[in-house]
Amino acid sequence: MRDKVYASQCNLSCWRTVVTRVQISAGASIKVNMIEEKNPYGYELIMDLHDCNISKFNRKSLKNYFIKLCKAIDMKRCELYFWDDEGLPEEERQTSPHTKGTSAVQFILTSNIVVHTLDLLKSAYINIFSCKPFDKDIVEKLSKEWFEAKKCHSHFIKRI
Repeated sequence: MRDKVYASQCNLSCWRTVVTRVQISAGASIKVNMIEEKNPYGYELIMDLHDCNISKFNRKSLKNYFIKLCKAIDMKRCELYFWDDEGLPEEERQTSPHTKGTSAVQFILTSNIVVHTLDLLKSAYINIFSCKPFDKDIVEKLSKEWFEAKKCHSHFIKRI
């Protein structure tokens, strides 16, 4: 069977030129190539903080963290939501290392910041997504200092 090649080209405001080629052969896999990214749609920073000070894992501290962080990276704060055991009877509270903690979603004008803290693991997991660029180094430094983390692993992704 002969190879079939399909090509499409589009010019969008966020791309210089995108060329996608799909090659299909008998028994072959599909190959897709994207070329020449100009401006990503957004940016995502994923951080894992370990050996943190768990006294920072509460609503008041997290709210203050969001205020300081958003000011530092020039993001406009919107709604803030928490998910935790606050106000629950003892028998309904979480006890598993992977669920005992406070989670928060800070919506920002350009997307969101999500924090999951885990008391028993002394860890905080943070995701920041924004279509507005931000300085990942400022976020990492501020977050590591805020939570007094001894270890920080991070990944920065350009979303296209």
